[in-house]
Amino acid sequence: MKINEIFYSLQGEGHFTGRPAVFVRFAGCNLRCPFCDTDFSSFREMNVAEVLKALSAYPSRFVILTGGEPSLQLTADFVMALKEAGYFIAIETNGTHPLPAGIDWITLSPKSAFVKHAEVVLEHCNELKLVYNGKMNPADFLSLKAENYYLQPCDTGNEMANAVILQSTIDYCKQHPEWSLSLQMHKVVGIK
Repeated sequence: MKINEIFYSLQGEGHFTGRPAVFVRFAGCNLRCPFCDTDFSSFREMNVAEVLKALSAYPSRFVILTGGEPSLQLTADFVMALKEAGYFIAIETNGTHPLPAGIDWITLSPKSAFVKHAEVVLEHCNELKLVYNGKMNPADFLSLKAENYYLQPCDTGNEMANAVILQSTIDYCKQHPEWSLSLQMHKVVGIK
């Protein structure tokens, strides 16, 4: 597997915000979103045993598979090895590829509002997290079956634009209470 990094921190967004987790960031993605903050230029080839050894250095049994797009490399054998090692497995995915069985928590973040050919193939997720730019219509995504619906303000890198998008996101959530606000708390508190 091509692994960009493995690190220990707190989950910074969505349902598990604040929970200690080990992140496995896969390199590579099938989409090129304009706001992506992941550096794909560096990675390390690692096998399942090497990843498990790296994970064992941390006290949390909560692992988050992220990217890039982890579904491009994720295998049933890797998921089974994580389960056998006692991990609760969460994944952050754009939903454009099927996932192996055994994942405990699926965070689906569709990107079809930002890039072409990003059709979602997943039928269910635990949380749907839309990166919201203030222009899209979140109601267009309610057909995706989820237990939780989150709007996350798009970080444009421009403080003034971000303030406008944040207010728009808050206003939308207040007018459509099926959606909850998800902030990137790791950026707010200054952690990875």
